[in-house]
Amino acid sequence: MSTVTSSSPKLFSNIKADFLSSLVVFLVALPLCIGIAVAVGVSPARALITGIIGGLFIGWIAGSPLQVSGPAAGLFVIVADLLAKGQATYLAGVDPSMPQSEAEAAAMQHSLMILGTSVFLAGLIQLTAGQLRLGQWFRAVSPAVIKGMLAGIGILILLSQFHVMLDHQALWGGEKAQGPLQYMATIPGAILKCFSFDTADKHHLAAVTGIFAIVSFVLWPIWAPKKLKFLPAALVGITIATAVANLSGFEIRFLEIPSNFLSEVTLPTKPWFQLFADSTVLTGALVIAIVASAETLLCATAVDQMHQGPRTKYDQELKAQGVGNVLCGLVGALPMTGVIVRSSANVSSGAKTRLSTILHGAWLLLFVVAIPVVLTYIPRAALGALLVHTGFKLVNIKDIKSLWKTSRSEFGIYLGTVVMIVCTDLLIGVLVGIALSAFKLLIRFSNLKINLETSDNGKNASLQLDGAATFLSLPKLVAELDRVPHGAKLQVDFEHLTYIDHACLELLIGWAPQHANFGGELIIDWDELRARFTS
Repeated sequence: MSTVTSSSPKLFSNIKADFLSSLVVFLVALPLCIGIAVAVGVSPARALITGIIGGLFIGWIAGSPLQVSGPAAGLFVIVADLLAKGQATYLAGVDPSMPQSEAEAAAMQHSLMILGTSVFLAGLIQLTAGQLRLGQWFRAVSPAVIKGMLAGIGILILLSQFHVMLDHQALWGGEKAQGPLQYMATIPGAILKCFSFDTADKHHLAAVTGIFAIVSFVLWPIWAPKKLKFLPAALVGITIATAVANLSGFEIRFLEIPSNFLSEVTLPTKPWFQLFADSTVLTGALVIAIVASAETLLCATAVDQMHQGPRTKYDQELKAQGVGNVLCGLVGALPMTGVIVRSSANVSSGAKTRLSTILHGAWLLLFVVAIPVVLTYIPRAALGALLVHTGFKLVNIKDIKSLWKTSRSEFGIYLGTVVMIVCTDLLIGVLVGIALSAFKLLIRFSNLKINLETSDNGKNASLQLDGAATFLSLPKLVAELDRVPHGAKLQVDFEHLTYIDHACLELLIGWAPQHANFGGELIIDWDELRARFTS
């Protein structure tokens, strides 16, 4: 095995390997970009533009040369939520006399403006964090929380995209379903419609298309001929499902794309800047910055483990992602992050330098300019199936088994994070996970062993303290002090005491005169004990 290099190889030092790798990454990125755009309800152009920026711009300055950036499934929930809130806010204050179609179109434009502003501010947050050298700190999160976050996102994607895979509109109380619990509750009805004799609905045809796609995703890596294994399963599955739907003449929904992709670029206007103080925008920006940064830097760590080239410069990578999201926000594209699927494909296909990442952006741009009409043949059900499969893979069963075997408490943190994400929202779920991790650490580092030994006549006693005495161990310490016989001479041994907080110190200080009132005596080196407190 080659040794780790300390500096990056020159850009054109491995042109052949990087050229071939860039084609593979392009083939992986294309269906994923389109699928994510469909999932959040925007034009594929907005996701493809993010991929282009991630390659042609961020590829040059990334701190992780072989990592590929673009729109990611991990940000799907945040983006979809921002768009939904933006539309709801606009429609709540719209003039009732405005035609519904015009109101909905205006609401969509307003929500896209909210998204663009949020992504722009998220980029500024990332830039600032990178400048302050906080890159490493974004990695200081319990693996159980990160895995729980990804699993929670996977469940949210799966629940919402299952309906897309069936060309089904999830309704709750006559209105469009909102949130994962409502999506989950409407899944049985969606499945039953696939077996309905009502020929007006074509849910069964969409389901057949989705099944062909998922079977292809699963079987291609296993059964693919050796010479064709370089083709990504996502591309093969989408191609097969597209062929089945078009050759069979299925009357299902297909992608709709603008005739001019540049028409989807929305530059900032005066109202755009007025949204900087909007609470929805500020919250969205913070969540995007945190989740995108954590996902990017964890992905970079994983990429480092896949190759023997230059290691990631975390602060530089964070600043690069900040630049990328500032650009994406300015043009109204989806937010970007480092993506493990594309990055692993890049490394495994032999990429040596950042040229591969840059070229993949060029191929995306060439596709958008030259042959966008190809996208109109892709059924939405196939893209829904791609996201259902992606969501399922994010709920990694191996991770769950590993956490269960390693630590029940870590599994509890994982489960708590997942449940809160699904039942509330992403930010609350992650914060709950972090709080549970902190509480676990607090308990672990507050573990205090107390041993009280009393002489037969009750006149002498010894109290040994081992570990850290914090407010969490206060009840235990009080209970042991209550057991000291009245009038006894108590000697406190804290040779193995690593730390004592103010609460426990005050307890001992207050207990000494009380014990003296009963004729007892406390023998303790107060100067040394206070030194333990101040240290």
